[in-house]
Amino acid sequence: MAFKKKSLGQHFLTSPAIAGKIADAAELTKKDTVLEVGPGEGILTRELLKRAGKVIAIEKDDRLIEPLQKQFAKEIASKKLLLLHADALRFDISNYFGNKNFIVVANIPFYITGALMRKLLESKNYPKQMVLLVQKEVAERIVAKKEKPLDSARGKESLLSLSIKAYGTPQYVATVKRGSFSPAPAVDSAILRISDISKKNFTQFSEKHFFEVLRAGFAHKRKLLMNNLSATYGKERVQKVCETCNIPEKVRSEDVSPERWLCLATKLNLPS
Repeated sequence: MAFKKKSLGQHFLTSPAIAGKIADAAELTKKDTVLEVGPGEGILTRELLKRAGKVIAIEKDDRLIEPLQKQFAKEIASKKLLLLHADALRFDISNYFGNKNFIVVANIPFYITGALMRKLLESKNYPKQMVLLVQKEVAERIVAKKEKPLDSARGKESLLSLSIKAYGTPQYVATVKRGSFSPAPAVDSAILRISDISKKNFTQFSEKHFFEVLRAGFAHKRKLLMNNLSATYGKERVQKVCETCNIPEKVRSEDVSPERWLCLATKLNLPS
């Protein structure tokens, strides 16, 4: 039975071929444990179970729990699948993973994409890789590619893209047409892979400090980076830091590379 509950922003994947492509993008082995967010009707879950050693699936919609339990009764009994009735945004990862490496695979409602990525990346127990089915435009913004066909963002960075790149390497895997879902969303989707996730960039300063610098830099879109940062950190100090980080005086925040943003965060973390 197909459930369609727009109140939860659900668009169920109906293409087995796309489900297989998403699972393939995660490059799973039998040693891997997968956290699947939003199994829905189970089409992606089945592909993940073929490839991974264990799948932990979190489903918020109470109407989907019983159908999933029946469909995967064998896998649940063998403990290859753990099905949890929970809200992914309130789910405590540490209760199930501790310090164990895991991979996230998810087809999630568009409206919680940013919140879920922040929760997973900022968590103490973070995944080593994530493969997400997201809105096409969001994937393009995160990757911020200059070359076609991903040129809609014109190579410009954003708060979102820089936040992701501070943790890992995003890659646009493939476009998924809206007809692959029921009900069909208004826009196309994309498979986004974020690999090599770590917190190696946060050894000299905290994640909180990095995001404070980012927000200050993007405070006013039309202003130059130096002017934005000067409002928070002082003009003379910002000029010195930008010079040290080899950042031009007349540059906008969106044109500064992730590496130079990390340099900014490092230098602005030092006593003035």
